[in-house]
Amino acid sequence: MKTISFPRTELRASNIVLGLMRIAELPDEDIRTLYGSARDAGVNTFDHADIYGPTRHACEERFGQAVKLTAAEREAIVIQSKVGIRSGYFDFSKEHILRTVDESLAALRTDYLDLLLLHRPDTLVEPEEVAAAFDELHAAGKVVNFGVSNHTPGQVELLKTAVRQPLVANQVQLSITHCPMIASGIAANMAGLDQSVSRDNGLLDYSRLHGMTLQAWSPFQKGFFDGVFIGDRETHPELNDVLDELAAKYEVTPTGVAVAWITRHPANMQVVLGTTNPGRVAESAAGSELPLTREEWYRLFRAAGHTLP
Repeated sequence: MKTISFPRTELRASNIVLGLMRIAELPDEDIRTLYGSARDAGVNTFDHADIYGPTRHACEERFGQAVKLTAAEREAIVIQSKVGIRSGYFDFSKEHILRTVDESLAALRTDYLDLLLLHRPDTLVEPEEVAAAFDELHAAGKVVNFGVSNHTPGQVELLKTAVRQPLVANQVQLSITHCPMIASGIAANMAGLDQSVSRDNGLLDYSRLHGMTLQAWSPFQKGFFDGVFIGDRETHPELNDVLDELAAKYEVTPTGVAVAWITRHPANMQVVLGTTNPGRVAESAAGSELPLTREEWYRLFRAAGHTLP
């Protein structure tokens, strides 16, 4: 399993992350098996959010109940959570951030988060309030590192006018078939081609320039929860042919190749899994260090329907 260092921090994390948004209804033993399979595969990073589950903090609470971490094991892993989404609106107020982190820590049964992310951009954000919350959380030892999710470069820069801690990560949607942050740059300045339209104001280049680690969520989704492209020969027959061919070559599954398409990028991205299937975790982990060639990477890009000028 490849690990990455987050610039300006002591944080070192696996480039495969296990997302735990679907564990609310699982028995304790199944959660422990899922966690154990991830650890066995080399995964040390676990992703939560206050909104995951049928009620607030439900998945965090199930994790805390099922996985009783020893002090040594807690130090060996990275636990991250997200804050800011409420019922019908977004909220980056100091009060909400502080209260939510305390609730997350209690649910997870831990004293600190290794990483806290602001979940979705709050257009009513007051950077000074976020900064005050982050300062208090950091000083109290409740949060070690901070970042964002689904933010544009401009939104990050706005936060940085007040926030003193480095913003070290940005969790965004990315897969072979849903990759406007990559595809737009490849087709830059091509009038009349929809792919050339930048939908995030150059997020990929900004993140590399400013040392922000990109975390790719929905790595197997065709679009915004439109279904999985792996095995979908009606919508993506050519892509699945190439996935199968490369899977046979590297002796992994197509899932591993789809992961490798992301981890192969020199931006040192992380892949956030949403599965509750231990076998799928192992298949994904096999793509952590898969050495796709440039030719293979671009072949997958073209097979997914993107234009290579």
